[in-house]
Amino acid sequence: MAEPVVRIPDAKVALSTASVYPESTATAFEIAARLGYDGVEVMVWTDPVSQDVEALRRLSDHHRMPILAVHAPCLLITQRVWSTDPWTKLQRAKAAAEKLGASTVVVHPPFRWQRQYARDFVGGIWRMADETDVRFAVENMYPWRYRDREMLAYAPDWDVTRDDYRHFTIDLSHTATARTDALDMIGRMGDRLGHVHLADGNGSAKDEHLVPGRGSQPCAELLDHLAQSGFDGHVVIEVNTRRAMSSAEREADLAEALAFTRLHLASAAKVPRR
Repeated sequence: MAEPVVRIPDAKVALSTASVYPESTATAFEIAARLGYDGVEVMVWTDPVSQDVEALRRLSDHHRMPILAVHAPCLLITQRVWSTDPWTKLQRAKAAAEKLGASTVVVHPPFRWQRQYARDFVGGIWRMADETDVRFAVENMYPWRYRDREMLAYAPDWDVTRDDYRHFTIDLSHTATARTDALDMIGRMGDRLGHVHLADGNGSAKDEHLVPGRGSQPCAELLDHLAQSGFDGHVVIEVNTRRAMSSAEREADLAEALAFTRLHLASAAKVPRR
């Protein structure tokens, strides 16, 4: 029987700039370059540099670190970033992605209290996707929980597979918080899975974003699936390093996450030697 060889899949592994918080967007580019990531995903939030396309271009050029994706400002803390109008935010995210050469805009479903936005969200995302080559990849979320109570905070649904989108983002910290079967959700996404936020979680009500391999989510199995299916999107490390006691500890966590991802993408892609 022929010995297997390892075929490295084409999927690029990027670092989300959110992974270095509370350090800056600029620091994320520096760390990504030093550790050998293939690029970055820019989380657009309260850091002014994350909102400035020209500043981001300079960082990308200086560190030779491509910007592979732009995460639109969809968080509670970014309600006033790039306008208070959610459609304006998405238009600016699309324009930033086009100018920076990013292939993907990551977007969350609306908050339930954004009634008008939520009402036209599915159709609006399709219209915007038809205007550009940039992928609008809608991300799975989770119910909000407090003690024994559960609140459905997102509309049309936190489970984005219940609606019709051209592309999805799967986030494994969010599947953990939602207490849903990640591999089953990936199966429902099928070939519309266009983007991955790789992190881990243990099913806490809090969105944990652990380093892959430190929780209960099928991170290795997901990477195996991506390698075997010829996934052509990006795998983005989006982990929480706020508890790191030093910059060195933060960097060690991000190096571990990268090593885990590359190992399982490669080991999953064995083909027979001819």
